[in-house]
Amino acid sequence: MTGIITRLPDLGWMLRPLTEIPGVRHAVVVSEDGLRLGHASAENLSGSVPSLSVADAESLSAACAAMTMTGRSTSALLFGRGAATRQLMLETDQGFVLFTHAGVGAHLGVATEPDADVGLVAQQMQLLVAKIGAHLSSLPRDEAAATS
Repeated sequence: MTGIITRLPDLGWMLRPLTEIPGVRHAVVVSEDGLRLGHASAENLSGSVPSLSVADAESLSAACAAMTMTGRSTSALLFGRGAATRQLMLETDQGFVLFTHAGVGAHLGVATEPDADVGLVAQQMQLLVAKIGAHLSSLPRDEAAATS
């Protein structure tokens, strides 16, 4: 069997409007199976994670996929299989992480400071998804074609 390996486009540039919101630290867009499609960090950050490296963003992408799948499973258990998970929010003593569906097979995650306006961040996430959702979608990969 042989297949075609295509490089996924880096969609980090689309996340810049989110990282310009006061209190937003990082944003990542991931495929449903945990692959990093793009990431961005706010300018002039300090602290333990001043900017996301590619390796950090890839780890975050895998964690984001796990969180969204856990949310989906929890929704199905509580509300039935037809219940769609729209958004998840994780609160820590260091800030918030919001996750939302971002198109076919894609999710968007945003990390904020503790004093960020999470309502505004969630609203801007939805506006971004509505505006550029087609670019944030990750369609299923083609199966490798058998050759003789």
